[in-house]
Amino acid sequence: MRLLAGLFLLPLMLTAGAGQAQIAVPLPDAGRIVPSLPKLDIDPLATTRETLERLRLDRITGLLRDHGDRIEVDRNGEPAVRGVLVATGVDAAMTARAAGEGFVVIDRERIDGLDLEIVRFAVPKGRSLARAQKQLGKLLPDAAIDADHLYFASGTAGSGGVLPGAALASTAGDGKASLGLIDGGVAAHPSVAGRVEQRGFAKGAPTASRHGTAVASLLIGSGAVRGSAPGQRLRAADVYGSDPAGGNASAIARALGWLVEGDVAVTTISLVGPDNALLRTAVARAQQRGMLVVAAVGNDGPAAPPSYPAAYPGVLGVTGVDARGRVLPEAGRKTPVDFAAPGDDVRAATGATSTERLRGTSFAAPLVAGRLLHFYPAPAVGRIEASVTALIGEARDLGKKGRDDVYGHGLICGDCGR
Repeated sequence: MRLLAGLFLLPLMLTAGAGQAQIAVPLPDAGRIVPSLPKLDIDPLATTRETLERLRLDRITGLLRDHGDRIEVDRNGEPAVRGVLVATGVDAAMTARAAGEGFVVIDRERIDGLDLEIVRFAVPKGRSLARAQKQLGKLLPDAAIDADHLYFASGTAGSGGVLPGAALASTAGDGKASLGLIDGGVAAHPSVAGRVEQRGFAKGAPTASRHGTAVASLLIGSGAVRGSAPGQRLRAADVYGSDPAGGNASAIARALGWLVEGDVAVTTISLVGPDNALLRTAVARAQQRGMLVVAAVGNDGPAAPPSYPAAYPGVLGVTGVDARGRVLPEAGRKTPVDFAAPGDDVRAATGATSTERLRGTSFAAPLVAGRLLHFYPAPAVGRIEASVTALIGEARDLGKKGRDDVYGHGLICGDCGR
């Protein structure tokens, strides 16, 4: 049982100590996304894989073409913030050694909620990010060093984009919210207005976005759009804003720290990207403090590599299904799946006055998170096993009998979003 096995590690992590997708549209865009799939006539699965692989490559090509001054690829071909390496576990002697080889410290930042210090190094002039990654890794073998990777929203094209001039949903900000969201900003749609505290973790943030608004409405919406935890309050972290290189690992780590400080019990992250040393550490630190993370498995298709953060131990990976309970053909398969939820023709808020029918694993994840909150209303590591077991108990079995790799433990909130 992948999920519970990962969750059982949390007490061990605590005792061990804290030392431990989608085609992009031109940014700024708080929700870089996969467009709807074309109609598939012959051999749909094979065609889907080919189409999605092409879209994945187009995403990277488009980012580099449109924002090459802010974005470049790392040694694995993954898009990241240009000219920046992020590291944890770095002391003064290490920074001096790195400086001797041309790696200057941009800044050093502490994320109090995670008890985590991040150091950002500037890549020496004339060196590629890929080359610098290798060099700094060899120079500081005891530090965790990586590119500042970008993460992408996993929903349909209609859900992407910022909403210029749109009012933000907001509360007085008293910090009392058990649900967290890491995404774009949330607009003041009537279904969520007055119950969202927001903070920005990128240039221009918080800025209302279609994707962030949609996910928020599927979490706490009531009235025209009813979420799986209607009427609850929400802490929403905008990691995109107006920054072409928004949605990066550093921004997500900061957002996790803020949510932990607010005693958030369950956080939804409908974003996908590569494994990243900083993000891995940040997620683990949040879990150590009792946070449960629910994440979409992504829309890059069956052949795509695992998507993170959904693939990290203890994170609840969520896939999407259609009205007949069939998994979306574009849903990731190599990312471990723990639960399924509606992900096709899902009704959600997309602006201050608008609602749309949307598609993608992005919109399945919040439905699971809202139901989980019913069993896990406050962070407490000792209650995790019982809470997740209770959620498993209400899942409707799909696919092969019992837990399987496609649907996980089964369907949650089958009538939600309709």
